[in-house]
Amino acid sequence: MKNQGKTQEVILAPMTGTAVAITDVPDPIFTEKILGDGIAIIPTDGKIVSPVDGVVSKVVETGHIYEITSESGVIILIHMGLETVALNGKCFHIYAKIGDKVKAGDLIAEADLEFIKETGRNSITPVLISSGLDGKELVCEKGEVQAGKSVIMTLK
Repeated sequence: MKNQGKTQEVILAPMTGTAVAITDVPDPIFTEKILGDGIAIIPTDGKIVSPVDGVVSKVVETGHIYEITSESGVIILIHMGLETVALNGKCFHIYAKIGDKVKAGDLIAEADLEFIKETGRNSITPVLISSGLDGKELVCEKGEVQAGKSVIMTLK
């Protein structure tokens, strides 16, 4: 096995809920893996935490997209909900800013899931490896997950 001896990278759930296959997201941008490969979470809690130790590398002002660059250089993109950009940040409270050093489990934002639902949008949250996957195997874990505690992806 050529990866023997190399370390693996673990990505924790950025939200509490149910992890499902990326192909279950009702949007071709995600099912066709245009922005990267990964998994999605159907959240039951609006808290968004860092999935790894690293640095906040992107925070979109509307509050629906965050990127965290892990200490090994893997970029994890968290896309909170579908078509939530149109909400212009009304349901998001952003705590992190670009350049912040974070530990896995640190709170980076909160989303009002009820508001998202009331506006007819889907709160399913794709969690993607947008850079750093080259030559690595991605293993995704489905089922009930807890923010900052449950492993949802492993890069080998």
